[in-house]
Amino acid sequence: MEKRIFTAALTGAIHTPSMSPYLPVTPGQLIDEAVRVREAGAAVAHIHVREPQTGVPNADQDIYREIAEQVKKRCDVILCFTTGGKLGEPVENRVRVASNLKPEMTSLNAGSLNFALFHIKDQVKEYKFPWEKPYLEMTEDFIFPNTFKTMRQYLEIIYANGVKPEFEVYDVGMLNNIAFLLRNGTIRKPVYLQFVMGILGGIPATFQNLIFLLDTANRQIGDFQFSVCAAGRHQIPLCTGSLLMGGHARVGLEDSLYVEKGVLARSSAEQVGKIIRIARELGIQPATPDEARGILGLKGLSEVNF
Repeated sequence: MEKRIFTAALTGAIHTPSMSPYLPVTPGQLIDEAVRVREAGAAVAHIHVREPQTGVPNADQDIYREIAEQVKKRCDVILCFTTGGKLGEPVENRVRVASNLKPEMTSLNAGSLNFALFHIKDQVKEYKFPWEKPYLEMTEDFIFPNTFKTMRQYLEIIYANGVKPEFEVYDVGMLNNIAFLLRNGTIRKPVYLQFVMGILGGIPATFQNLIFLLDTANRQIGDFQFSVCAAGRHQIPLCTGSLLMGGHARVGLEDSLYVEKGVLARSSAEQVGKIIRIARELGIQPATPDEARGILGLKGLSEVNF
């Protein structure tokens, strides 16, 4: 496949405002970022939202709608909304965006894990907001819950609203979860996998592990598309590995705050531009949003509820 899908994850729920002055927080900043990454060549923008004054990650449905409506007015990028929300968000809040907005795509975390950020708290010399350090510290004793029951319930809602799930795979056991849910009819083919690598509590970001994930998916799932995202300094190398193996790639400030060693990215669009330059050197071209819709079998912008 000569065309590949490039996704930009704009803000996430991992990094805090004190870690970078360029982390988008307000609806206006996120809207502008979605347009920028589209202009840089991304076909998909992955959306989390935050409390505008302090940057606390949340699942505010009004903010989701504001971003969705304004981005749709300005460009044709595919919006993939998180069902992860912030760490600790009640599970029932996390999936509401699927039924409220009926978007083309949402994430679906494929299993529970120890999602740890506490080890990065001392990298920040001075915090802007009082919530930031306790938010990171609490992850030493935190399990990110995605049970078989909640996955089933989420998928029922997601499919009922014509949404494509993007399965976030943090470790190889989650492929076993997906294979089980395929066998019992809970998941529909074709499947779109996102290998999320380098989170403490998940699979390390190495090329050997990417090969292992892909081989396991081929054996257990068979018919699928896949993309790769990797934390921090592993972002560009592992995304390049994905391209070489026939996959798609996700970059963005959710996954790494840097565009190169020691240089903060001023926008996720800088990272999109970098990985697309590498892709073109390999003879790979970025898919447009409409081409990505065809690759993934999405319903199109005319069928969303925003």
